[in-house]
Amino acid sequence: MPVNSTDPVRFVDVVLVKGGRTKIRYPAELLSDDGTRIAVRAPWAGEGVRDFGFVRFEPGDVFTEYYWRDRWYSVKEVRGASGALKGWYCDVARPAALTGTELVVEDLDLDLWRSAGGDDVRRLDEDEFAQSGLAERDPEAAAAAVRALDELEALARGDRFGELTR
Repeated sequence: MPVNSTDPVRFVDVVLVKGGRTKIRYPAELLSDDGTRIAVRAPWAGEGVRDFGFVRFEPGDVFTEYYWRDRWYSVKEVRGASGALKGWYCDVARPAALTGTELVVEDLDLDLWRSAGGDDVRRLDEDEFAQSGLAERDPEAAAAAVRALDELEALARGDRFGELTR
């Protein structure tokens, strides 16, 4: 269902599932839903500070998150409390499902980071993915996940990455 500027503010619960269990659940403002892409905004939902070495997620950060019903990834634009863009954290996941006010996304371990300037693009958690056993349990999903990470990396290294979030 499309959401436009005349609609009242709506909230959804984003539910990130990993290995069949809920990893995290948090409320987010529903910004738009065009039937294919869903956009939400939420403050950093983690506990305290998460320092990856190349970026820190911390209280006050704001995530504008984009989920697709037809793509095997999500893209999260990360801004600090001042509004400065930190970069984009991308999760490889099964296509999102929005049912009522619950947006469910199944994380498939692979991730990608792209810095604000685009000079730092890195694949993350490939070791977790290999150890997850997905390739043995669901080879088609594993292949789709690898293709999604390859697609994200190609987009992140190109000039058209910002189109994902417009």
